[in-house]
Amino acid sequence: MDYQWLKTFAIAAETLNFRKASEKLMLSQPSVTVHIRLLEEQLGTKLFDRVNNRVTLTDAGKVFYPEAIRLTNDVDASVNRMHAFSQGYRRNWTIAISPLMAETILPYFLRTFIERHRDIEISIRIEESEVIEQLVDNGDVHLGISALDSKFKNIDSTHMYEDPILFIMPTDQYDEETGPPIHIPDVLRKNYLLTHHHPVFWDDLLVTLNKQIPGIRTMKVTQAHIAKRFIQEGLGVSFLPHSIVRRELMEGRLMQPHFDLFDLPTVSTYILVKKKGNLEEEFMNEIAKFYFG
Repeated sequence: MDYQWLKTFAIAAETLNFRKASEKLMLSQPSVTVHIRLLEEQLGTKLFDRVNNRVTLTDAGKVFYPEAIRLTNDVDASVNRMHAFSQGYRRNWTIAISPLMAETILPYFLRTFIERHRDIEISIRIEESEVIEQLVDNGDVHLGISALDSKFKNIDSTHMYEDPILFIMPTDQYDEETGPPIHIPDVLRKNYLLTHHHPVFWDDLLVTLNKQIPGIRTMKVTQAHIAKRFIQEGLGVSFLPHSIVRRELMEGRLMQPHFDLFDLPTVSTYILVKKKGNLEEEFMNEIAKFYFG
């Protein structure tokens, strides 16, 4: 059974429009029609009904569609494996990591880790912490780096480090010695508070803040690196983990005023694995060598 016939059928079944299928496949419309006819002849059944220029799947077409998807996916996977093999890869290894962790952890050591494992094709999936554990449990990834601890009994969770939360605001024209004191309640009243870019601390922090400073205006920004950029552009203030703003604070692109309204929380980072092999152990040991706070 010709792979191209199957691919053509799958796209035509998705679009139910031979013209659109031809555009997606970069084939002529007559070629699409020929592929479908040849496939129908080989299967001995009609896959499409054509009435008044409308195309619909027959019952046989509906039954065959998932089979065509499975067959084309198998071929695509085999081709990808051979391409990887020709590039020197002998196995693949997939990591799921939250957007926040991807910006603070991976750049520090991933380059040297890859250099030591040239025979491994490493894939990085950027996923929210809330779904990483399920991906590990399903076997979709080999290891997860998450802001949330494990809830599943069969998942091994290792606490890697703690990160203090800091109050961050845009820089002003003053230096630390000559500038007037910063009154935190005034800053919070005059600026939008960018919230919910971390899955752990925001609900409790907002309750505590509103008790002391009612009426704070908030703006939900669900990605920490976007919140950081917004602060640099003067669009608001926020509470962010030290690891994600450390460089900007050192370079004077963000400011951390003294915050004394209450004690700010710390957040943790966890590595989640279902099966801890040699590669997972090495990866975890590499992370443990770095300080991210």
